Amino acid sequence: MAKEQSLGHSITAPSKRTALLCQRYSFRCCLKFSVSRVSIPLCLQSLSFVNTNNTFVKDITSMNSKFFHVALMNCNNFKGSGITIKAPVNSPNTDGIHLEGNSGVTISSSNIGTGDDCVSIGQGNSFVTVSGINCGPGHGIRYNTEKDVENILVRDSTFIGTLMGVRIKTWVNSPIQTTAKNITFANLIMKNVGNPIIVDQTYCPYSNCDNSVPSRVQLKDITFKDIRGTAQYKEAITLKCSKGFPCQGLKLENVNLQSSGTQSAGSVCLNARAVYSGQVNPTPCN
Repeated sequence: MAKEQSLGHSITAPSKRTALLCQRYSFRCCLKFSVSRVSIPLCLQSLSFVNTNNTFVKDITSMNSKFFHVALMNCNNFKGSGITIKAPVNSPNTDGIHLEGNSGVTISSSNIGTGDDCVSIGQGNSFVTVSGINCGPGHGIRYNTEKDVENILVRDSTFIGTLMGVRIKTWVNSPIQTTAKNITFANLIMKNVGNPIIVDQTYCPYSNCDNSVPSRVQLKDITFKDIRGTAQYKEAITLKCSKGFPCQGLKLENVNLQSSGTQSAGSVCLNARAVYSGQVNPTPCN
């Protein structure tokens, strides 16, 4: 279902929507359209909002979507709460809520379990608040960009058994220089999460990437604060910044992550100039 170019739209009745367009989790059966040069398989999404203004969504359920469950693209002033999303842990590309090119978005008080990101914050977003999310299973809450992004807040949420917790990723050899600034992750609980905190500006989804050209995304004023819980893997904190555009204003405050296994939790850093305050565990990189 898609809503396009609407003003003041509201969806408040509890409902369930099961996508039955394909027999497998695949893109092959689907027509696509392009948003910000990104090809989006519209027919596989349970619910899409494109170019909408002043939209309110409450108490809906999406089950077993074959692609993104809820997608917001080029929307202004969107509020969503009480959203329940369910998909098998082994279902690829089933992001719970995907954001692209939006301004003024609030997602709150929702339960999301998928085979991919609970919430994925893509390029061109500004003034986004994500709060009160119970995330798991899935890949956590992720941000990546090829266009400027600013004023992103993820707070008061719990991650249960997810592959990752909160993650910022940018590609090596990104096509243009962009800036992502004022991004805060605060008051988060990690319960047996694989890698709870990740900044990765060396991301490459392919077996062969040109690593000679660093990411051109400048990260500024990135804060992780009041984050606590347990990590499955040794790398509880990963801070890999761009060699060409090292992170600026990277802060960790009151972070306490213990290992849920037999090995001690640790940190990995690359080109990271972080400032630490309060208790930070595992021991931060020098």
